[in-house]
Amino acid sequence: MKVVVVGGGVIGLSVAWRLAPAHDVTLVDPAPARGASWVAGGMLAPVTEAWPGEEDLLDLGTESLDRWPAFAAELGLELYTKGTIAAAVDGADAGQLDVLAEFLAARGRAVDRLGGRELRRVEPAIGPGVRSGLLVPGDLALDNRELLRRLDFPGVVRASARAVRPGAVELDGSTLGCDVVVIAAGAWSGALHPALASAVRPVKGEILRLRRRPNALPPPVHTVRGLVESRPVYLVPRAGDELVVGATQYEAGFDDEVTVGGVRDLLMYAERVVPGIAEYGLTECAAGLRAGSRDNLPLVGWLEPGVLVATGHHRNGLLLAPITADAVRAIVAGDPSSIPAADPARLTRRTTSS
Repeated sequence: MKVVVVGGGVIGLSVAWRLAPAHDVTLVDPAPARGASWVAGGMLAPVTEAWPGEEDLLDLGTESLDRWPAFAAELGLELYTKGTIAAAVDGADAGQLDVLAEFLAARGRAVDRLGGRELRRVEPAIGPGVRSGLLVPGDLALDNRELLRRLDFPGVVRASARAVRPGAVELDGSTLGCDVVVIAAGAWSGALHPALASAVRPVKGEILRLRRRPNALPPPVHTVRGLVESRPVYLVPRAGDELVVGATQYEAGFDDEVTVGGVRDLLMYAERVVPGIAEYGLTECAAGLRAGSRDNLPLVGWLEPGVLVATGHHRNGLLLAPITADAVRAIVAGDPSSIPAADPARLTRRTTSS
């Protein structure tokens, strides 16, 4: 079949890459491999992202995490396998991690609870102000920009889609005909089809990139997710003594400009957890727009005959790329969706019930 994938972030690229061996695939995006996927932290961490009430998201993320080693091997991509440390600075932060640990234990996913001294033996970069934490050895991480480079797709139309309907994608001044359209335009998906108008919204996030300078302390070898007076911050190691620090979260529409306050807060919270970064160089500040959904679950499935959607992944676009791409391939081939929790039909059901 002729398939047009609208959107060139990690979800659209993964879907196009997975469909290409069996179909005639065209990708539409004015600037592929950029946006939120380009400024992501690179964590594949369903366990430390989990929270009571989001059981479906935890199960979906865990299943996708299990697919990542094979997915990465197909792409020739290296995964970081040291795991995650969740660190709490004060008593209230420790209480939140206790809630997380108990929730995970009830779901059969035990994690190791460690005191501050034990954490520093595992990860010497963690500062003396950290009170306690969790060690999660099963989490993974990757270099998101290297992933995007390896998903590079040759059949790209560098244009903005204006609307989608069965059999066609409307561009500026032209139309692309097709058998199937896949809407994977992230935060911009809501403007492309009426069913998505109120289902997907932009959620702004800012990240920083740091590099160790001569004589500075080494960066952590684990991904470190900190809670500092209930404010989340993460530090993800990269090759070459680099760190990605993130991420703020704002409901700010389509504003993608980095703010002074966002940079200040990220540095302040990150330094409370890993004090050695005070001697690092600040090499990049960037912002992206995540695609948020009403319930934090993605939307993957048919909107109507000929129109599929794969969007609404919020903080978990990288994590959920393999399972989303596999699901879209199966749906295009005529199989039922393998991830019913992400079925966009739930939007209609909830609207009707309300």
